[in-house]
Amino acid sequence: MIRCIRMSFVDLHYKRMKIHPLSDRVLIEPLREERKRGGIILPDTVEKERPEKGRVVAIGLGRVDDNGKKVPLSVKKGDVVLFTKYGPNEIKVDDKEYLIAKEEDILAIVE
Repeated sequence: MIRCIRMSFVDLHYKRMKIHPLSDRVLIEPLREERKRGGIILPDTVEKERPEKGRVVAIGLGRVDDNGKKVPLSVKKGDVVLFTKYGPNEIKVDDKEYLIAKEEDILAIVE
């Protein structure tokens, strides 16, 4: 019984937890664009494909180079970025989907 109570406490704590990416990792909220082409019906699989565009929600502190010097990331919170399709890892927090990507998986910043 103690074990069950302890588990529910951990679950409640998890829902209030904030995510802080480590080193050169970036937390991205995927942006899904609606695709409509004049009169062409697109299959459902098009909607379910992994997006390649998203908004940066949080960033890590940067990577450490060979000399031990910290190198800051090129992106900042709020940037809209294009990233590789299968590079980032998917996570789900409070029923919301996010992606965690290394900086090298980010291809461009959209302005």
